[in-house]
Amino acid sequence: MTVTLNAVTFDCQNAAELATFWSAATGASIDAGEPGASEFFASIGRENPVPGVPVMMFIKVPESKTVKNRVHLDCQADDRAAEVERLVGLGATVIHDKNEWGIQWTTLSDPEGNEFCVASH
Repeated sequence: MTVTLNAVTFDCQNAAELATFWSAATGASIDAGEPGASEFFASIGRENPVPGVPVMMFIKVPESKTVKNRVHLDCQADDRAAEVERLVGLGATVIHDKNEWGIQWTTLSDPEGNEFCVASH
């Protein structure tokens, strides 16, 4: 027996706001079905899956993020610079650029401080 990935879940302060960012970032729509998006819970990609985008769930928790993520999303873009600029316009923050092992990537944080990378090969 094995497990399968059901969703990537983010703890956050406002689920609807973070879902709005990730919906715009990935092109996956915010799910309107039960329970619907609120400050406490929201999801994207369950009702209308987008190829290459996992289902993402956002759940309000009482504590704020305080340390670096132990797991993060690695995203791919044909034009990394343009995509980073677009994501910053949506509310992301650039942390740093890297060029190692033949891969170039930019590490960003979403509006609640969750790190993620955008790479080009």
